[in-house]
Amino acid sequence: MALNYSIYEAKARFSEVIRQVREGKTVTVSYRGEPVAEIRSIRHRQNPTLDERLKDLERSGELVHSAIPRQTLGPVGRRPGALARFLAERGE
Repeated sequence: MALNYSIYEAKARFSEVIRQVREGKTVTVSYRGEPVAEIRSIRHRQNPTLDERLKDLERSGELVHSAIPRQTLGPVGRRPGALARFLAERGE
């Protein structure tokens, strides 16, 4: 959950902003309506694994699973040799 504060509000409510960040929320600070900074907690681990990062993003609501089931992908180029023709046209 992201929270938005103007610079003036963030300065006036700094303790509240820090409390929200400690709870795992992300705070956006704006200047004249334009976002200029984002305050979020520092993870205890400097290099989280991909699974840990994905779980963190799911918990924060920044990552949600698609309602559409996964599909197997087919080839993009339907004609064989498309890459070779493309590179030949570019002179590579």
